[in-house]
Amino acid sequence: MTEKIRNFVITAHIDHGKSTLADRFLELTETVAKRDFRSQFLDQMDLERERGITIKMQPVRMDYRGKRDGNYLLNLIDTPGHVDFSYEVSRSLAAVEGAILLVDVTQGIQAQTLANLHLAKKQGLKIIGAVNKVDLAFDKDFLFELKQKIAELIGATPEEVLEVSAKTGKGVGGLLEAAVEKIPPPQGNVSGKLRALVFDSSYDPYKGVIAYVRVVDGKIKKNELLKFFATSASTEALEVGVFRPKLSPTGALETGEIGYVATGIKDPSLVRVGDTVFSKIDETTKPLPGYQEPQPVVFVNFYPEDSNKFEVLEVGLKKLKLNDASLYFIKERQEILGQGFRLGFLGTLHLEIVKERLRREYELDPVVTIPTVRYQAVLKTSLSGQADEVVDIFSPNDLPTPDKLLELREPWVSGEIIVPNNYISGVLNLIQFNRGLAGNVSNISEKNVLLNFSMPLSEIILDFYDKLKSVSQGYASLSYQVSDWRKGELVKLDILVAGEKIEAFSRIVPKEKSYSLGKLTIEKLKEILPREVFAVPIQAA
Repeated sequence: MTEKIRNFVITAHIDHGKSTLADRFLELTETVAKRDFRSQFLDQMDLERERGITIKMQPVRMDYRGKRDGNYLLNLIDTPGHVDFSYEVSRSLAAVEGAILLVDVTQGIQAQTLANLHLAKKQGLKIIGAVNKVDLAFDKDFLFELKQKIAELIGATPEEVLEVSAKTGKGVGGLLEAAVEKIPPPQGNVSGKLRALVFDSSYDPYKGVIAYVRVVDGKIKKNELLKFFATSASTEALEVGVFRPKLSPTGALETGEIGYVATGIKDPSLVRVGDTVFSKIDETTKPLPGYQEPQPVVFVNFYPEDSNKFEVLEVGLKKLKLNDASLYFIKERQEILGQGFRLGFLGTLHLEIVKERLRREYELDPVVTIPTVRYQAVLKTSLSGQADEVVDIFSPNDLPTPDKLLELREPWVSGEIIVPNNYISGVLNLIQFNRGLAGNVSNISEKNVLLNFSMPLSEIILDFYDKLKSVSQGYASLSYQVSDWRKGELVKLDILVAGEKIEAFSRIVPKEKSYSLGKLTIEKLKEILPREVFAVPIQAA
């Protein structure tokens, strides 16, 4: 049975046509009836279709009749392309054997193309290269050069890199046939003990947590007693099925298949992404390798615009958390703004998506503080030979007093920027201005270079990407990941109004930028605050 299964993902930089290619696959395999079809079919959220991006991975099962030897079961996972959602990509890669690496012929290889390729190689997947949008006008020499470069990256010949147009359907059938022929079938013990990997989940008010699973060994049947290794939670499989792309009950999932299990569990924390599902009657089963928990890198505080809406905000965040395992929040209180929440996000786009969903789904428009990162404070020790104590700092008000502080550390990122040659000077200046360090520069095509860099995360999360697009006329692309912690020359910037410190305005900033940032904040407050009969001093300290 596993010989006729192919599990794969489409991975690419944002806007290179992943979701459109998935649409053509759905049409070609007649998975979705024509009367029900709409563009970006696998993007279920309104926000995804409006922004033209994939935010949450979406699996789908397709029946395909191969040109040579009969019917196949194809399990496709459409993955996000934005750097904020790399965690979604890494989870989906662990559930498949192959990946289609899609590159837009009008844009060429971009930073997130390379980042996703690295993840796929690390997972040991069979990679099929494809150049998309060949229906548009482009330089034929550039196409040949692009196919050569993709071939070098994936270990193939230029002839094996396929040309497609997801918009018109040109070459799509050949690409799907290549996936069947080149991607290996899943390996596993068909008659062995049940082991299934949880790679995602969602929540249904009636069915409880719905675990998205890849069956590695054995078989899952409806009504079977199951157990989750990490949490020891036990349950009965209320429903078992596949994604077509809506939930479609089948009664069982065999070795190598991708599908879902409705658990009936009402507490989402008991079903963790990366956990192993096994049969409760056989508790000697060894767990599968899982994933690292997603680590939030951007932190902000949310406060309800009306204190009476605090409970509504809490309910809204809890419900969003049910379908977003990477969202982190705890209660927080400030003297002026009152009770709210400290939230952690994978990036600034993740923050924007959650904010917008709260507005649309719960009619909430919370007050949001300036995004910040997690710092580390190294405390002085009174005993010689005693190890330094390190504490996490999420807010400027958590900082220890100077007499107790040995040093402050901040997270740094390592990343890659792909940019046309004629904009490299502006990009290097931008990196330097944002306290970054430029690394190796290498040519990846006749027109574009790949620049390695490192930089404090706090500089990235505010407006670095916007500035990068500005200095490169929109042509640069960026990918990065948190790499290490480094000592920083950092200070706490306080804002005083009428001699009183306003905690909500306090920030941790680079010492070298403290004067300019303080001055800028004061000027903005001067414009915003209502005029008084007498002078009110506004100070930065």
